[in-house]
Amino acid sequence: MALVGAAAVCSGLNVAFMSLNLADLKRKAKLGNTYAKWLLPLRKNAHLTLAAILLTNVAAASLTPLVIDSRLSGVWAVAISTLALTIFAEIMPQALFAQNAILWCGRLAWLIRGMIFVTYPIAKPLQLLLDRMFKHAKQDLHTRHELGLLVSEHLGAKNSELDDDEVEIIKGALQLSEKRVSSIMTPIDRVYWLKPNAVIDEAKVDEIIATGHSRIPIFNQAKTICFGVMLVKQLLDVDYEEKPVRVDELILHPTETIGSMTALDTMFRKFISARTHLMPIEKDDEIVGVVTIEDLLEEIVGHEIEDETDARKSKKK
Repeated sequence: MALVGAAAVCSGLNVAFMSLNLADLKRKAKLGNTYAKWLLPLRKNAHLTLAAILLTNVAAASLTPLVIDSRLSGVWAVAISTLALTIFAEIMPQALFAQNAILWCGRLAWLIRGMIFVTYPIAKPLQLLLDRMFKHAKQDLHTRHELGLLVSEHLGAKNSELDDDEVEIIKGALQLSEKRVSSIMTPIDRVYWLKPNAVIDEAKVDEIIATGHSRIPIFNQAKTICFGVMLVKQLLDVDYEEKPVRVDELILHPTETIGSMTALDTMFRKFISARTHLMPIEKDDEIVGVVTIEDLLEEIVGHEIEDETDARKSKKK
């Protein structure tokens, strides 16, 4: 029973230990998982640990029929040892240990070190041979689609630390590089814009307020040049009743013109570097629309963000 038990522990440890992912152990160790910290040095020397476990396993399995044979006839010794080792030292422990590899290996890390100590004269040369024959595999990183599937598995899972909104935000962020700014821009025929020679008078101010926009792009008539962005709040300081002013007399905030095929992750960095919330989109040297930081955020969170003006327009409809 002692030999079968030893073989069972070694068999279970062999399956569980080799299923541990080195990168996953490193992440768990950084997050403070005690078992991961204990197992990380053992997993880094995987060939030494593997040799020690298997040498101990083979020794226990080989001694089992010899002990039984001293009490029973040869046929019975072979039959009993085969059944005992197969059922109790292979199938059952492997099925048990595979359910929670890091837990079992962590709890028995002291035993693994003991095996390495006892078998070191043989296990160490085997490690050196295996290290030369089989180079350590490079870390396989998940693709964007694989990460999306992994995150999606948290939806509806009771033991997940992520709620549904967090899952949607992560999935949206992972898809940014695959989408182009043309898919989220506001087409130019739906954009309220002004020319630099437009006069800001009482009627124009009422017109601007009716749009509900806080920023107005300034284009030339051909819509090939963007002179900047006018902030509506600047009009608070303009005495347009006494003296109407032209748009080009106001402070226009610079912005960048972006190609229609720009990826959304690049677009995000552009907003940060340009320090603006609105950018014109061009195609074939002509401005075909605009995109705002709000449009990009809506794409990430997967929901439309409505402000007070949007809510008022919805009620009117």
